[in-house]
Amino acid sequence: MKLRVLCAGVVLAVALSGCSSTSITRNFTYTDTGVNKPAEFPVLRASGYSVISKQPGRTFAEREIQAMRASKMEAYRELNEQVNGMYIKTRTTLNNTRQNVDAVQTEVEGFLKGARVIRQFPLDNTYVTEVELDTRVLYDMYLMRGAF
Repeated sequence: MKLRVLCAGVVLAVALSGCSSTSITRNFTYTDTGVNKPAEFPVLRASGYSVISKQPGRTFAEREIQAMRASKMEAYRELNEQVNGMYIKTRTTLNNTRQNVDAVQTEVEGFLKGARVIRQFPLDNTYVTEVELDTRVLYDMYLMRGAF
């Protein structure tokens, strides 16, 4: 008797779970990726700066090229902060209720696609690079790729 009840319970459980999963897969298609087309597409801009005289190099031209490259990387880093955010890690130690060490560490990591350099120019002893990312271009790239 116990064996019949146990077998009937197992058969009923298998039958019900089979029916529910079949009906879900037939009647339900999940297509919403959670990405909606925004009403407006902002253009994100960032600037990077680098001091020419502090760069390594034997000649002024070498130092200027190094500053150009450094300012470009700095501008992309700043743009990446806007798009992907920044990881911040802090540490404070106290000794006899007095602050002993206070350390802040930041990290930016991400992938930028569609960003472009608007202009680069020397300004006194500093090299300046301005970059931008049109979010409409970014949205269109993802649309072409079929991401959403």
